[in-house]
Amino acid sequence: MKDDELLAAIEADWRAAELSPKRVAMLRFAVKLTKTPGAVDDADTDALRSAGFSDRDILDIVEVVGYYAYANRIADGLGVRTESWIPD
Repeated sequence: MKDDELLAAIEADWRAAELSPKRVAMLRFAVKLTKTPGAVDDADTDALRSAGFSDRDILDIVEVVGYYAYANRIADGLGVRTESWIPD
């Protein structure tokens, strides 16, 4: 992103960061897919399409979110500890 201030704002609270509507739509979807995957429905993917994402983009978003969920569960299940510099 080449914008340290924006990255810090996103890390602090992405909802308050100055992001484009397209990025906000993507992050809302990613959070919902992460926290309540069973609640994701057609309206959620329609919102991504309305924000300008193609079906391929949506596939990529879902795959990245799914991969991180998978990797985190593997790490948690094996008792892998995070680095000290990673915030909780």
